[in-house]
Amino acid sequence: MGQRWLASLASRNGRERVELIDLSNDTPVPLNGIHQADSQTISLSVSGDGQRIALIRQREERTELMLYRRNVSALQRLPINPPGVPRSVSLNGNGRLLAVQVSRRGRWDVDLIRLP
Repeated sequence: MGQRWLASLASRNGRERVELIDLSNDTPVPLNGIHQADSQTISLSVSGDGQRIALIRQREERTELMLYRRNVSALQRLPINPPGVPRSVSLNGNGRLLAVQVSRRGRWDVDLIRLP
């Protein structure tokens, strides 16, 4: 794992926001396109190179697993198969393997998802 990046949820003006800090110079990194006014992030994880952020967000009545790719400022929804409700997420160091805790029919599972 890299030790250069810190991803966290921070409260700004009464709203929680995902923040990425470059620890080599203590500066925040812009995350264009990751925030949406109608959603709330509940879990997140950053890859060792700081290029990918996996997050779980609550939006309307849904809980969604998302992947943000910083190099293209793109946020995409990741499917969970079989369907379930994600709760917690963790990326490995190179950002290619994602572990997500999922509730299915009252039981907790951990899914491993390989990312391209």
